[in-house]
Amino acid sequence: MGTIYGVGLGPGDPDLMSRKADSLIRAARHVAYFRKAGRAGHARRIVEGMLHADAREHPMEYPVTTEISFHDPAYKDMLSAFYAECTAHLRGLAAAGEDVVVLCEGDPFFYGSFMHLHERLKDDVPVEVVPGITGMSGAWTATGIPVTWGDDVLVVLTGTLPEDELTRRIAEADALVVMKLGRNLDKVRRALAATGRLEAAWLIEYATMPNQTVRRLTEAPSKPAPYFSMIVVHGQGRRP
Repeated sequence: MGTIYGVGLGPGDPDLMSRKADSLIRAARHVAYFRKAGRAGHARRIVEGMLHADAREHPMEYPVTTEISFHDPAYKDMLSAFYAECTAHLRGLAAAGEDVVVLCEGDPFFYGSFMHLHERLKDDVPVEVVPGITGMSGAWTATGIPVTWGDDVLVVLTGTLPEDELTRRIAEADALVVMKLGRNLDKVRRALAATGRLEAAWLIEYATMPNQTVRRLTEAPSKPAPYFSMIVVHGQGRRP
């Protein structure tokens, strides 16, 4: 029986991968990764030039991303069928004695698609997870400001939450990270303004990548944020 490896690639800069991730990727004979249909896939781009000459690639193309709301029952049905199909393919490779490296942006267990494969595979085949630096760590480091001090409580939110829920949780946070912005950016901006945190918020796009941008959220235009973007509000807690 082969092993399925969920390998964290880190926030985007290949130099920020772990030694274990680098070793597994370079030695892999089967490499799987998620991507949007018609795209090369960000995870695949990160490992460009690293794959073994004999490596077989297994792209897994999402049937839907933002075309319909995730509240729509069809969204869940389509993704559930997609993950089941991906799982069956990987399970078949493992049953044939093949190891498979699944490329995962950031950390595999932090808002990653690999989690859905892991839940379906873990009781049937050996699965090993290689952690990676999270995208949010790359984002707050890009600001050049420590994110938490002393007893600060760090809260991580997704911009997909309802506005009243965002507002409530932002008000309770000392330090804050908001992910999954996209078309939710203006909603998050309003929630930050309602809690008096807008002036302290930073918008980081493409953290650690060549096209990285870092600016105050108040300086950002009112338009959807790119996929690789996060908002950071730094804590101001106890210091010696």
